[in-house]
Amino acid sequence: MAAALAGCATAGGDVAALERTLRAHASATAALEEWCAARGFAAAPQIAATLIAGPAPATPPGLRERLGVSRDEPLGYRHVRLSCGSRVLSVAHNWFVRAALSRDMNAALDTGDIPFGKIAAPLGFTRETIDTRRGGEPGCPAGTVLSQVALLRLPDGRPLAFLTECYTPAAVE
Repeated sequence: MAAALAGCATAGGDVAALERTLRAHASATAALEEWCAARGFAAAPQIAATLIAGPAPATPPGLRERLGVSRDEPLGYRHVRLSCGSRVLSVAHNWFVRAALSRDMNAALDTGDIPFGKIAAPLGFTRETIDTRRGGEPGCPAGTVLSQVALLRLPDGRPLAFLTECYTPAAVE
């Protein structure tokens, strides 16, 4: 039993360390690359985004108001797994303001495996964490060890994206 409790303490400590790493970066992608490198999860600590097929879920209540867009303005939605090597570190839901991104950025988000944080990095966004919790937010997969809800803002304060990030047990093992 003591060994099981020690394992829980270690995992909890790793979750706290992951939280600190996420707080230190405007981009979860940059935080996860640092995290992956520090833990040796892959020979090349690069984060890849794998698109998860399927229709977008219902728009969260108040989303358009949070993003400062009208009902007619198109939003982008991306549901991805973020991985380092073969290890899936998180699953993310990302609603974003298409008009705030270039045509090339939108095309890359629609079709590629580059994470949002890397594609939008030239915009110099900042991150405003709305909620952090141990366990999952609604929409997170079972077993989520940490979840965050965040708003990304452009340097002039305009909202860029609304995110729900679900961190997996593999991120802290």
